[in-house]
Amino acid sequence: MQRIAVIAKLRKDAAADARELLDAGPPFDPDALGFDRHVVYVSEDEVVFIFEGARVGALIRTLSASGEGTRRAFAAWEPLIDGLPRLAQEAYFWQRPVAVGSAAWGE
Repeated sequence: MQRIAVIAKLRKDAAADARELLDAGPPFDPDALGFDRHVVYVSEDEVVFIFEGARVGALIRTLSASGEGTRRAFAAWEPLIDGLPRLAQEAYFWQRPVAVGSAAWGE
């Protein structure tokens, strides 16, 4: 599993608009593209997109090269972002080990 974060600085007072944009969901189908997990965090001055998958680097390239509809959907972020987004590679990951038989049904 690979993880990549895309970090972008939000323009002043753009956090509410970013949250509203996220309410509509991603402008692409994460499952159809092959991502295992996609999470977005928003603070008052930044937005962080987390992408997880077996070949996340290739998936990000596929996403950025997608058709005109995807580019148009991402264009909605342009007025909210200050400067160019940055990529951050995973440097540390921890996860609690799953004990056999300890998970409750539905967890």
